[in-house]
Amino acid sequence: MRRRIAHAAARMLAEDGSLDYGSAKRKAARQLGAPDSGNLPDNQQVEEALRSYQALYQADETRAQLALLRQTAIEYMEQLADFDPHLTGPVLNGTAGPHADVNLQLFTDHQKDVEFLLMRMNLPYQAGELRAADAPGRVYPRFLIEDPRAAVDLVVYPETELRKMKRTQADGSPRRARLPQVRALI
Repeated sequence: MRRRIAHAAARMLAEDGSLDYGSAKRKAARQLGAPDSGNLPDNQQVEEALRSYQALYQADETRAQLALLRQTAIEYMEQLADFDPHLTGPVLNGTAGPHADVNLQLFTDHQKDVEFLLMRMNLPYQAGELRAADAPGRVYPRFLIEDPRAAVDLVVYPETELRKMKRTQADGSPRRARLPQVRALI
């Protein structure tokens, strides 16, 4: 059942893209008749199923989309270089589909300077905040840039947070990458 749920969730993520892994797993479990299942797969299993689905059904489309999103990430990382930008999420791990955002984490003790730079760049963006799920009470500035190629989601952390964050995923792959590592992916 766990494998079936992982593959159904992967199909939803690949085709729709508006769900996060948790929502996709729960929706897949409901569709397969196991709504209160203790058999939900972990995110790594869903990611593996997503890679398989994309390789089978969306190989050319995924490759082209991923190249565009990584190039977009590189351009923003170059412009935001003063804030130690790191790419994270599906654009980094290679599972980005047509609805994926470019997720960048910025590390600076001068968080207001990020917004000032966005204003000088004359980019359409929305300001908000991210509440840390693992640390209640922690709130970080967030900016969503409306780029025609893909939305660019910036979360701004204090410099000291970088040392506290996990470096790798459960499968050993990196959680985030700096500009030189992203360039090497293209």
